Amino acid sequence: MDLRKIKKLIDLLEESNLAELEIKEGEEIVRLSRIPKGMVSALPAAAPVQQVRVDTPAPAAVPPPAATESAAGAGGKATPEGHIVKAPMVGTFYASANPESPPFVKIGQAVKAGDTLGIIEAMKMFNQIEADVSGTVLAILVGNGQPVEFDEPMFVIG
Repeated sequence: MDLRKIKKLIDLLEESNLAELEIKEGEEIVRLSRIPKGMVSALPAAAPVQQVRVDTPAPAAVPPPAATESAAGAGGKATPEGHIVKAPMVGTFYASANPESPPFVKIGQAVKAGDTLGIIEAMKMFNQIEADVSGTVLAILVGNGQPVEFDEPMFVIG
């Protein structure tokens, strides 16, 4: 596979919401993955593969929360009114890039459209969940490490 095709694939990956892209052409395989800095990725061991990694900067650090802010298991509390951000896929939700990092957002934090709210791991790929509206995080409806279903409410932004 020639370098021009690989550069076009990198541009495609950077312009999309994809976290990983793998192209197989005959016996050649090219895998491109975009992983925020500081995040650990588990890639399966396989036959020798030509790999190109595109690293994007991780979001700015956020101070750690004072207490657990997940509304999951809040025991009867009503969900606040506002824009609900739903899970775009089935997977495992993570509030931060790695266990030592602070969460991407906390309740009461102002966010802009496009800011990272969390990550969903699906099939060993980490997919950033971005705010689709600007506002304030009113509720976090899923806990760190919790499995999520497609279209499950995750955040409320007001």
